[in-house]
Amino acid sequence: MPDRRLFTTDAIVLSRFDYGEADRVLSLLTPGHGKVKVIAKGIRRPTSRLGGSLEPLAELRVALVRGRTFDVVTQVAVVHAWLRLRDSLEATATAWYAAELADRSLEERHPAEPLYALIRRTYELLDGGLAPGRAARWYEMRLADELGQRPEVDRCVECDRLMEPDEPVRWVPALGGIVCGRHPGPGQAEAGISTGALRVLKAYQRMDVEAIAALRLPAGIEREVEAAMRSFLAYALEREPRSRRFLDEIRAGRRDRTTGPDDG
Repeated sequence: MPDRRLFTTDAIVLSRFDYGEADRVLSLLTPGHGKVKVIAKGIRRPTSRLGGSLEPLAELRVALVRGRTFDVVTQVAVVHAWLRLRDSLEATATAWYAAELADRSLEERHPAEPLYALIRRTYELLDGGLAPGRAARWYEMRLADELGQRPEVDRCVECDRLMEPDEPVRWVPALGGIVCGRHPGPGQAEAGISTGALRVLKAYQRMDVEAIAALRLPAGIEREVEAAMRSFLAYALEREPRSRRFLDEIRAGRRDRTTGPDDG
């Protein structure tokens, strides 16, 4: 009789940490089993058969044995490695950011095929050269959809009135999107949002990724859209992702290298 505790699945590493003298605990995203916590025993030893394969930023095929606390990794093979993604530090940091958002969004052992497909597609886009900021916004918007928290960008969330194209609105993550001037906000995490930024948010909801990649946007609008989606997800997930600080540091360093001391 086959061992029912043994199963094989595709997986993407969401997070990991060292455990004990030679082991490592990982959070894996799988299509059929959702998020699972696993332990790779002895992986940090030079002689481990698992060490070179059980890595992030790759699609894996993993054999696991169900355990009481953690499932145990017995075999692993790389199905697809997104190697070009790793050539860019900003793209790599964006991939880690996407993984952390997924990790924080999921309960363990709940099927997550749509989210698995979403993060896999995001890695493909980053590997293919899509600007990391565009990939992040595309991912954030679709993650919000998967969580059942799609931001409202067309109607006032208080009165359900369809907004006129140039009507001033406020962005209120606590309420789920835009609020018109007829209603006072809750007094927290709200800000005015420009007409241009609101149009771009609508584009991220409605356009395919090829059309998004072709958009020509002022840097200020890109930053405003980024701030809006970040505040929205921080409220939805009830915390700020740790990886965001690292991503911001990388981008700040890139701007410093491209702006000379006399460039203002």
